[in-house]
Amino acid sequence: MRHLNRRVAAGALLAAALTLTACSSGDKADGGTANAKPPASSSAPEPPTAEPSTVPPAAKPTGPVVSDDSLKPVTGSFTPQEKKYLSGRVPEKTDPAAVLQTGQEACQRVARTAKHDKDAAVASIVAGEIPAAEEAIPYLCPEQKPVLAAAKQGFGDGTHKRPEPGTYRAPAPTASCTWQARSSSGKSLAAGPELGTKPGEKITAKIPAGTAEFVSTGCYAWIPA
Repeated sequence: MRHLNRRVAAGALLAAALTLTACSSGDKADGGTANAKPPASSSAPEPPTAEPSTVPPAAKPTGPVVSDDSLKPVTGSFTPQEKKYLSGRVPEKTDPAAVLQTGQEACQRVARTAKHDKDAAVASIVAGEIPAAEEAIPYLCPEQKPVLAAAKQGFGDGTHKRPEPGTYRAPAPTASCTWQARSSSGKSLAAGPELGTKPGEKITAKIPAGTAEFVSTGCYAWIPA
């Protein structure tokens, strides 16, 4: 009988141990879940619910905007130059920091490209590849003003009326790049390239005085030579 009682007691102790182990495992699992997701009463900031602005980064919104006095980040503060860039550019219910980030990224792209090839950076702005650059450079990366100044003297593919006479180059033309300068009567004053375009070759166009229309396709962008 004593032997039987000992076996019963041992079985009871084993069952109790297994029960404690299961509870402990459940507590750990619950704990892991709590660590992965803050409780509903957590003071952690929630992501903004406002829809991102659909206004092009380089254009100021046409609707209501955040007033200059309300241009404040969630943490820290904006510099005077950052505030100048953001002025009139942040739609209502939009995080100013997100708008600022667009300008900062434009500056970073210009700087990276210009470091390796200034012409490529200028052409990217001319072609609209970095749409926020024109607005961002004066305030957020003024060291890139020479690149912006060159871009303002250039123009992209298409038809341009009364272009400024001079010599221009296309830093990154396609193999199908062609251009033509015409008079007001439609007469061809100059055209090119004569032998086509080779990969990596830069094309030069000389726009003579009296050009009423300059047309180009496949040339990407033109900048002063």
